[in-house]
Amino acid sequence: MDVYIRTLARYDGLWEALDILGGPAEGPVAFGGELGPQTLLAAYRRGLYPFPAGTAEQRIVNELIYESAVDAGSVKVLPGSDEPYSIAWCSPDPRPVIRVEQARFQRSLRQQLRNRTTWTTTADVCFERVVRQCRAGRAEHWLTDDLLRGLCVLHELGHAHSVEVWDGDELIGGTFGVRVGAVFSADSQFTLRSGAGKAAVVDLTRRFAEAGGLAVDVQRDGDHVRLLGATPIPRPEYLTLLATTRHASRPLATERLPARRLAG
Repeated sequence: MDVYIRTLARYDGLWEALDILGGPAEGPVAFGGELGPQTLLAAYRRGLYPFPAGTAEQRIVNELIYESAVDAGSVKVLPGSDEPYSIAWCSPDPRPVIRVEQARFQRSLRQQLRNRTTWTTTADVCFERVVRQCRAGRAEHWLTDDLLRGLCVLHELGHAHSVEVWDGDELIGGTFGVRVGAVFSADSQFTLRSGAGKAAVVDLTRRFAEAGGLAVDVQRDGDHVRLLGATPIPRPEYLTLLATTRHASRPLATERLPARRLAG
């Protein structure tokens, strides 16, 4: 654990050396590094999330698109990177965030859940299975094996969490991400039944609020997250929220609960 803490402090310093506030609003603010748990946690604590290139072709595309920005210094390359374009680090401006008190459901989904008497939700029951399901069948494999391994270690250390939605004993939806104090950065979700993925996000928001959480960062904006209550906030506001609440921590409740409670 001492080695882990020392390494985390080293990567905290690495990210501090980046001008994240002055980085590009869209696309990566940095390239390079690796996807070990210390690197990942230090990055999330600084408002960054990874977007690895899953194939050699994607790395070439990154280089073609961003080489001029790297040469100009507007996008940084982390020191010691053998293949810098294999990992992009993003910090969008603005950032779509669901304040826990503003999370909402569409009426149709609330009605659907009232009738799903066999649906239940849990947390942290099968983290790796949720992550693997989030990448199943998707052409763009940003959830690489290296990233999956790093996230699973973060889960074992209590920093990464999942929410599962079940129909009886069948896993039908879920979401996962990394917690930094009172902010949860949700990486991805999946759904095998209509509404199950959205139910996972709202359940996460409920459980996180009960654990003292203030906001769920959904990373990428879009109509689907706006419908759940996400509002874009400026990057400086998001980074301030992270910095001022990073030490808040109460355990996330993990017990199995009826999904229909979310419709109330």
